Amino acid sequence: MPVRVAGAQIDLVVGDIAGNERRILEAMAWAEDESADVLLLPELAINGYPPEDLVLWDDFVDEGLESLSRLARSSGDTVVVVGFVDRVAQDDLSPGDSVERTVANAAAVLHRGDIVGIYHKILLPNYGVFDEDRYFAQGKNPGRLWEIGGVVTGVSVCEDIWSASGPPAEQARAGARILLNINASPFHRGKAADREQMLAERARGAGVPVVYLNLVGGQDELVFDGASLVLAADGTVVHRSPQFEEDLFVVDVPLTGEAVADRSPTPLLNSTEEVYKALVTGLGDYVRKNGFSQVVIGLSGGIDSALTATIAVDALGASAVWGISMPSRFSSQHSIDDAQQLAEELGVKFDVLPMDQAYAAFLEILDPVFDGTDFGVAEENLQARARGAILMAVSNKFGPMVVATGNKSEMAVGYATLYGDMVGGYAVLKDVFKTLIYELARWRNKDGAVIPQNSIDKPPSAELRPDQKDSDSLPPYELMDAVLERHIESDEGLSEMVAAGYDDALVSRIVRMVATNEYKRRQAAPGVKITTKAFGKDRRLPITNAYQKSKAE
Repeated sequence: MPVRVAGAQIDLVVGDIAGNERRILEAMAWAEDESADVLLLPELAINGYPPEDLVLWDDFVDEGLESLSRLARSSGDTVVVVGFVDRVAQDDLSPGDSVERTVANAAAVLHRGDIVGIYHKILLPNYGVFDEDRYFAQGKNPGRLWEIGGVVTGVSVCEDIWSASGPPAEQARAGARILLNINASPFHRGKAADREQMLAERARGAGVPVVYLNLVGGQDELVFDGASLVLAADGTVVHRSPQFEEDLFVVDVPLTGEAVADRSPTPLLNSTEEVYKALVTGLGDYVRKNGFSQVVIGLSGGIDSALTATIAVDALGASAVWGISMPSRFSSQHSIDDAQQLAEELGVKFDVLPMDQAYAAFLEILDPVFDGTDFGVAEENLQARARGAILMAVSNKFGPMVVATGNKSEMAVGYATLYGDMVGGYAVLKDVFKTLIYELARWRNKDGAVIPQNSIDKPPSAELRPDQKDSDSLPPYELMDAVLERHIESDEGLSEMVAAGYDDALVSRIVRMVATNEYKRRQAAPGVKITTKAFGKDRRLPITNAYQKSKAE
């Protein structure tokens, strides 16, 4: 007989224990109605993921445990596997655990009013955006099994299944006939396909079916893409949930030797579409979960602000987006026209607030100290800062969150103005290279132009001085992005990139720009992580750092 597995791929909120409990109870009632043998919910579903230093607060842990007790009392015939933060007694700590790490990343097994078992995550990731070894004690007894629906079952949490020799493999050797794994696995481009290949290998290696339930939704910089999976023992995908959407699913999972039902799993998104959907999900959830109902965006007529506004409309709706054009004496008429055309295509509120009067006032104030000097970066950046002040004034007066429009290429080399175009509560394109921005814009326009073609075709320019082009200050984006990707995401140094055929002087210049602008990135707004190494929680370098600067000289 197959095991009837229900999965609740849902969007939860860190710290909203009461709200998460309501969502879990709804899923439990649904699974009971579906006569499921077992319901899976995401990793740390009760508390939210990642809770970070909240796990150091006793009240936070206690409220989660109280919620778990209430959920257990509400459980019925359907077994429920749900993630939560558990306490660990001193005598249960593993060797190497510090006395401070007295909580565990746990999965509870609930059935007919009781907590019938608890599993503590054993493999604690401590790389990239993960700091679990900082917070959690390591679990014990990886081979522990439960009987669910008359079938011997292994339960594990996220990272446990990424290792070929991890706890699920031990559970299979100990007699498990199905493996259940609950997750909060954050997105990066291409990860869903890689994850699916890994899980197929685990199913084939264990010789039993695998059910993988993932979280969905945005949490600060992270986006969880869902794409939950059910795989037969031979690695065949029996079910795949959609990416970036909530999904309740029920699958009669065939055990070893049983026939696989003919199913048509939801296909994975292509590489460009999955990035776009991740950006929409990340921005939308950040705005909603932090209590905003509107956003405001400076529309320059360029590609970055155009894509930012389009993503915002897709995430929040046109009525929640306000675009403001702030032309100066250096702004071209086509940029103002492109901004207006975009606003009309998107159907958003749009205002033109010329900022040259404010800029002139700044110059007048500074004239006693600027007198006799040449026009330069200070005068250019004053314009960006005047625009930032206008956007923040609108935000303070009417409540919309400012969305910054800068991209990863600019953030990497410091081609951005602190307290100017870097102003904002969220920077949705922060992890998107300039070359990918063009790809995303063309993809979004494929079913009918929204982003003006002129914004895509014209040479990018900050328009802070006469006839300015980005190419005056930067290498071509195609070349610069290739070097940045190697340096930032693959941690390649000067010698490695030169050995790969890149010009020594070019690489030295780019690496030096990256090194000298760490201080700016530390002050930038958070943004959606879509690569293997985003600025912020992912890539951590000291601001005061003579190593790279000296190497690039």
